[in-house]
This record gives sequence, C-alpha cells and structure tokens, in this order.
Amino acid sequence: MRRTVLLLSCAIALSACCATGAFAADGAYPQRPVRLIIPQSPGGASDTVGRIVAQKLSERLGQPIVADNRPGATGNIGAELVARAAPDGYTMLLTAPNLVTSPSLHARVGFDPVKDFAPVSQLAASPNVWLVHPSFAARSMKELIAIAKAKPRQIDFSSSGIASSQHLAGELLNMLANIQLTHVPYKGGGPALLDLMAGRVPVMVSSLPSAVPQIRAGKVRALAVTSAKRSSSTPELPTVAEATGYAGYEASTWQGFVLPAATARRIVQRMADETAEVLRAGDVRTRLLDLGYEPVGSTPAQFAAHIKGELARWPKVIKSAGIKPE
Repeated sequence: MRRTVLLLSCAIALSACCATGAFAADGAYPQRPVRLIIPQSPGGASDTVGRIVAQKLSERLGQPIVADNRPGATGNIGAELVARAAPDGYTMLLTAPNLVTSPSLHARVGFDPVKDFAPVSQLAASPNVWLVHPSFAARSMKELIAIAKAKPRQIDFSSSGIASSQHLAGELLNMLANIQLTHVPYKGGGPALLDLMAGRVPVMVSSLPSAVPQIRAGKVRALAVTSAKRSSSTPELPTVAEATGYAGYEASTWQGFVLPAATARRIVQRMADETAEVLRAGDVRTRLLDLGYEPVGSTPAQFAAHIKGELARWPKVIKSAGIKPE
C-alpha cells in the first residue's frame, strides 16, 4: 500500500510538472527578445514604420523587439534569412512590395513569397504620388497622358530606383494608357525629388510622405495619388483611377510582418492581435498618419490575400516594361 501511494504521488507530481511545462510553452510567448529583420538600411520608409510599431509592440509583449537591418539584393538577403530561420516566433521579417516583385525580377531568389512565410499583419499602406515641376504644362493626369501620347519617349519620369514601387507605378500607367514615358532611375527618392524641384526632370512618381512638404511649399505640383482611395493626408488629391478612368490602377507602398512558414498558429495569431492593437492606439495612428502612412492592422488571412493579390498584379507589368534588376 505504501509503495502504491508513493507511486501515485510521484505520478501526480509528474503530471503537474508536465502541465506547467505545457502551459509555459503554449501560453507564455514570447519568453525572450524577438529579432525583427529589416531588409533595408536605417532611415528608409519601411524602417521608419517598422520601428514605430516595434517599439509599442515590445511594450505589449513584455519583451524587446530588436531591429536588425539587413539590406542588400533589393531585400532578398533579409527575406531569405527569415525564410530559413527556426519557426519558433523569435525571428520576424518586416516586409514590403519587394517580397512579391523579386521572383519576377531575379532568375533565382532564396524564398517563395507564399510557401516560405506565415503572414502576420499588414502594418501600413502609403500611396505614391504623381508630381510635376511647376513649369511643366500638365495640370492633371489626363493632360500628362495627352502630352505623353503626343511625345512618345520624350517625357522623362523619375523614381527612387529600378523596380521600386514608384517605378512600377509609372510603368503601370504606361501599360494602361498605352503611352511611353521614359523612366529615369535614381538611387533613392531624395535625389530624384531634388532634381524634380530643380527642373532637371519634369515628372516624378514619389512616395507621398517625402513629397508632402514640397507639395505644401509649392515647390512641386501634385497630380494624383496612386492608391485605390484618396489619402487622408492629402484628401484634395484624386486617385489616378478617379483622374483617368483606369479603374484597375493602384500602386501603393506597404509594410507588414511575416514569420517563417511553419510557425505555430497560436504564435502568429498572438503577434497579429498585438500588432493590430498597437495600430489602433491613438499615438501610433497619429504619428503614422502625420508621416503619410495609412495604418492597417489586418488579420493574417487578410494579409495573405493582399500578398497573393500583389503577386498577381506585378509580373505582367514587369514583363511588359522589360524591367531588369540593377
């Protein structure tokens, strides 16, 4: 009897210990810092959004979100690093449109945008904006298109670089309007905007956040935003679709979080729920809106649908324009 009682006591103690371990594994994520891979240099648009959200997310999770900038190969280095990381929830990628355009630009990339990642949440969206120098004749998108049709390949438009979302926005208009604006790539949006203001290039597609101060100062003329809806930071500007009648026109920049594909569903959902709460917070929303970003905070399923939609949108444009990576 004494032996039976002893064995039973040991069994109960072991059961309680296992239950405690299971609870720790299932209910206490995260238990250490989360590494956030940012596949661009510090100070860029995605880096800014990611750090704003990560700071507040750290507070909600009770663990640091440690930013690790890994620029190179148009974001492919950072994306591949996360695709190959342990699916334990402690390595996360801040991603942007290059995740979906890279497979159409490169003969080989070290990841599959759908199979290798578990979407967490889209953080923000930001329209691009069509700009012209104040001396340029066009005062609307229809006028720009008319001038481009009258002067094929004679009107330059600049962007922040080859295959950037701004470049793709320009090529999408070329395709839909059957015009031939000539792309002039720059190494960053800043130098391109400076040359537009100086009159060295007549037309530009710019990220909206960097352009807003120059628009308000009258140094450039804004024609339309590239998003599906008008931007809350420049509600007076029409969308390209409104201004031209091309209903399918949309070419926005966006940011989001993804984890390695095999990450446990409970971890993905926890991160998604906390991220959505951060993006609903008044101070974060205000800061992003002031910078020209529209907070999103989508569910994993919604973000997955967005990624697949972007994957379907851009290969045709890239092929039509003959875009090759630098």
